[in-house]
Amino acid sequence: MWNAAALCSLGRLAPRAAPPLRPALQTLNRVSERKYKDLCRGERPAHLLQSQGLERARRRLPCRLVSNKAKHRPYAKTYPVLDGHILSVYRHVFEENLRNSEAVIKRYSELLEMVSKGGGENAILRHTQRNKKLFVRERLKLLLDDESFLELSPLAGLNMPYGDVPAAGCLTGIGKICGVWCVFMANDATVKGGTIYPIGVKKQLRAQEIAMQNRLLSVYLVDSGGAFLPLQSELFPDKLHGGRIFYNEARMSAMRIPQVAVVCGSCVAGGAYVPTMAEEAVIVDKIGTLFLAGPPLVKAATGEYVSPEDLGGAKLHSQVSGCSDHFAPSEKEAFECIRNVISTLNYDPLPEEVTEHDSPLYSPEELLGLAPRDYRCTLPVKLILSRLMDGSRFQEFKANYGTTLVTGFGHVEGRLVGIVANNGVLSHDASLKGSHFVQLCSQRNIPILFFQNTAPHTAEPTSISQAEAHSNRLKAQASMMAAVACAAVPKITVVIGGCYGSESYIMCGRSFSPNFLFLWPNARVALVDSRHFSTIPQDGDNDCTGDESELKHLKEKLEEESSAFYSSARLWDDGVILPQNTRKVIAQCLEILEQQKHQVISPCQYPVIRM
Repeated sequence: MWNAAALCSLGRLAPRAAPPLRPALQTLNRVSERKYKDLCRGERPAHLLQSQGLERARRRLPCRLVSNKAKHRPYAKTYPVLDGHILSVYRHVFEENLRNSEAVIKRYSELLEMVSKGGGENAILRHTQRNKKLFVRERLKLLLDDESFLELSPLAGLNMPYGDVPAAGCLTGIGKICGVWCVFMANDATVKGGTIYPIGVKKQLRAQEIAMQNRLLSVYLVDSGGAFLPLQSELFPDKLHGGRIFYNEARMSAMRIPQVAVVCGSCVAGGAYVPTMAEEAVIVDKIGTLFLAGPPLVKAATGEYVSPEDLGGAKLHSQVSGCSDHFAPSEKEAFECIRNVISTLNYDPLPEEVTEHDSPLYSPEELLGLAPRDYRCTLPVKLILSRLMDGSRFQEFKANYGTTLVTGFGHVEGRLVGIVANNGVLSHDASLKGSHFVQLCSQRNIPILFFQNTAPHTAEPTSISQAEAHSNRLKAQASMMAAVACAAVPKITVVIGGCYGSESYIMCGRSFSPNFLFLWPNARVALVDSRHFSTIPQDGDNDCTGDESELKHLKEKLEEESSAFYSSARLWDDGVILPQNTRKVIAQCLEILEQQKHQVISPCQYPVIRM
């Protein structure tokens, strides 16, 4: 969607062009040639290759190419300024929301603290002192540049039916290496000995999906004991189970998305395929091993004892099998080596754009009081936008039509975005307005930010006229749903309140594949709101009372399962973020998305095939 390959296919004016247009087109052609030369770093202009056929010209284009020219977008400071003052009539709701935000953020901080310790202090001591390995977060410090990185789904794996698996047993995220944004997937061997659980498979698949969707270089830090056998039926046989990781590796290589790996621990069974399918791999002496079955299974099968080093150590795979391309005496040298490998990938850092931008006029800390405790505590969404947009400026689209949906344009740290934000029930007019606006953004190639706070439940029609209005609303919502699904631009969704029912799909929920989806800690994710559950008729229960104990149990279950932390533990999102950090996270995502805009990719249908 950001491909600039068209710039490299511009040729000379055909001889049969109309004479009056020739001078203008020749001038345009000369300008295009200059741009082509800048972009293609000395390759011959396309018109010199045209006689050899378009396909041959395309083959001559570099496969990984980045323009060093910064592209400056004129920043409009003429957009109207939003009024972000909180009226006294809203003060009691603001205070109630603030108290709720402080409570859920405290819980969020406790969960993050627990997750940061991996498998626990004893497991970390065993990993670092007895096994002489670095803790996974120390490895990331050696791998990544000295900048903050975006960790994805840190709460994944908590309170699962099979127990706690902190961070799903692997850390995933996006950080810079040599100035280039990369996705990393790093096993944490302190969690269950590095064995892979179903939630760990799901987390790695999501990281690969992000890498493919946004064309991001991928780095695997492998320290895995293979699949957790008691749960093999949940992580082996199906289409989106463990084997999909290896399928994705091959597809990503064919898509010209580089992948590199560091073997910094055991790679047993399925874990052994990850580095052997990467384009380049480094293995660490004494601690890196690679085999389908370890020494205990060899002993059980043949009665023969063999050491891990002799069976699949660093020297064997560097000197004999060729499964590893680089031998590293230590982890520190391994990460230095992998950074050098990344510098050979012909990926240059993003050009540093000097784009002026203003901070919002209102404090982001006040977002804690604007994060709704429940749908009844929702305040006008423009109060939130005024604390996220540059200079609190917002060019609203159809301001007086379909007012329960706010649409318009703004900037986040200098980058133009389209905004689609819930401001009430998604009515017929609001849906048509949203459909129109989403199509505008798609036509203009503008990323879309969705701020989702959908209504928990709408009343069923009780008359012919209400049924007709209900049908019209459904048709309008279907129109917006189709527009969102087909919009060929990056989409980022932030659930700021409720994520309920079919309206959550229309607002680019998980099913609609946004590039990134985040929740605020106060968010609720469910088909219906448990607080409204008693009003929903049940089959064979005309008076809607039902069995009180069953209803109470079901409401408690819904209440637990709709929390943001329950959602994030199951990877229904890409992580919980603090409201006051939302602008920073969105800006980081937009910069990540910008990277593929500067790539020109040649067509290729096959991956790198190793020995």
